[in-house]
This record gives sequence, C-alpha cells and structure tokens, in this order.
Amino acid sequence: MASSVSLRGAILQRPHLTPRPDARRAPTTRRRAVPAKICCIGWDPEGILGAPQGGHIARLEFRRRLERDSEAREDFERQVREEKERRRSEREARVIPDTDAGLVEFFLDTDAREIEIEIGRLRPRLSQDFFGHVSREIAQIKFAVTRTAEMEDRLIELEAMQKVLLEGVEAYDKLQNDLVTAKERLMKILQSSDRKSTDEAAAFMEDVRSSLVKYITI
Repeated sequence: MASSVSLRGAILQRPHLTPRPDARRAPTTRRRAVPAKICCIGWDPEGILGAPQGGHIARLEFRRRLERDSEAREDFERQVREEKERRRSEREARVIPDTDAGLVEFFLDTDAREIEIEIGRLRPRLSQDFFGHVSREIAQIKFAVTRTAEMEDRLIELEAMQKVLLEGVEAYDKLQNDLVTAKERLMKILQSSDRKSTDEAAAFMEDVRSSLVKYITI
C-alpha cells in the first residue's frame, strides 16, 4: 500500500500528462471514497492561523523546570520553618543559671548561631562582675604551676568565649544607642510634610529592620 501511494504522488507531480484515446473501458467495481486526511499540519492557505511559532519544546521544559523549582522552594521553606521551630524549642528549654560560673558553662554549651540572641536576652547579666569572674578563671589557669591538657583546653575555650561576648556586648550596646538616635531622627522625618521625607523614612526603617532582624526570636 505504501508503494502505491508513493506512485500516485509521483504521477500527480508530472507537468504534463499524455491524453489517452477515448476508449470504452470495461466496467469496474466502484471503490468507496476515502475521506481526505490532513497530511501537513502547517497547511493554512488563507493565513488564518498566522505564521507558525517554534520553541514549543523549550516552553514545555521551562514550565517543567518552574514546577520543579516550585517544589524545591516549598521543600526548602518547609525545612527552614522546621529548623526555626527546633531552635525556638531548644531556646525555650534552656535554663538560665543563677551564678556567674553557671552562666559561663551556659554560653560554652550554647550553639554558636544562638550566641547573639542570648547576648541580647541576657545582656543585664553580662556585667563587669561576670567578665571579672571570667578573667579571674583565665588568670588562675595561666599562672598555675603545672597545667594539664584539660586546663589548656579550658583556657582556649574561656579566652574565645570572652572575646565573643565582649564583641557581642559592644555591638548590642551600639545598636541600642543607634535605636535611640534613630527614633529621634524618624520622628523628625515623619513630622516633615516633604514628599522626599516619606521616601527617606521608608529607607530608614528598612535599615533599622536589617540591623534588628538577627535579634528577633521567631
């Protein structure tokens, strides 16, 4: 069947056909008409459908990638929420010691990612008396006649903790002072009727938020 169809196509493409003599043909069995089939999807002689557009595969791949990215984003956001909930639960479960010695161990056992939060929460406890206690323990180890490996490790831990806490307290206090100044500046901006002041207020509040976000316990 495939060869007969091809032959028919070749015959129709010939430029001239020699006329056959008018001869009576023997009666033959009439074949049923076969419905025409669409052989070319681009057939549009009237131009109704417009010019064909490509890129269907690229658009389909882009749509699939968006779906995959959406699923990955949802999975990532879910993991972030679970991590925040886990850290908040652990934070609420931590017991704040009453003594300076206990507070030293508290900070040594606290996750490094939680140090800044705990500094903000326990800032009143991080007084000169507390840092004096840390300095005395460091001095006792440094001036000991003999020092064991455990004492050396303890010295390294205490000095590192002391440095982190001092820097954290300094940054926290500076932030508090900046907030006081920011409040006064913001009040002046809001009281102004200038349109430019409105834009300045929005940018200013965004700067304040970016500075405070790490201390927000979600």
